[in-house]
Amino acid sequence: MRFGGIQKTSTIDFPGVLSCVLFTRGCDLNCFYCHNRELIEGIGPEISEDEALSFLRRRQGLLDGVVVSGGEPTLQPDLSQFLNLCKGMGYKLKLDTNGQRPGLTEQLWQEELLNYIAVDVKAPEAEYAEICGVSGFEKTRETILALLKRGAHFEARTTLYPGLSIEELEELLSSFPVLPLWRMNYFKMPEQYCPTDEKRLKQPALTPVMLKEALPFLQRHQPNLAIEK
Repeated sequence: MRFGGIQKTSTIDFPGVLSCVLFTRGCDLNCFYCHNRELIEGIGPEISEDEALSFLRRRQGLLDGVVVSGGEPTLQPDLSQFLNLCKGMGYKLKLDTNGQRPGLTEQLWQEELLNYIAVDVKAPEAEYAEICGVSGFEKTRETILALLKRGAHFEARTTLYPGLSIEELEELLSSFPVLPLWRMNYFKMPEQYCPTDEKRLKQPALTPVMLKEALPFLQRHQPNLAIEK
């Protein structure tokens, strides 16, 4: 496993579980609003797997869970082995994924290596390639449908990126069956970004007032919609 960072304690990344967050290096998407841009290319300072495991051993009894985030964790060839080691220490496990590897994500759930999964749904299908550099909507949808079929504990997440309209958001929500939870996160300007993206990063983004007004219409498609406070 290749880690680029660690958040030693979190009360918000794993619902109801005091956890740490491990950030893997490398991602197969390149979202213009990414907040972990330094992890995308997979190069830079690293935390070794041994260091991560040593930290987790020291925190046994103090932390209850481990969130494996990124970057994109499913790119790591030894992800399942690492999850097994964490599970052996008694930790609950959560995966943050962009949904581009539906078979692997489903397998990890089936093998009982995960307690919870968050799948990022980046944009409406027609906008996916423009927003993240890859036409990955169908794979993300396949991941979510597989988890839904398996009865997995999971949520979908969407960042309300600049330029996304209420109409496009409604289109996105209506393109999936009702999900157990779909979390909306407000856009925050990243510290690092590509200079060529500055113009669209400064486009208007949806506000709490706009979301409050539109919520009854959006919940017709996804009644379990949650909006960041």
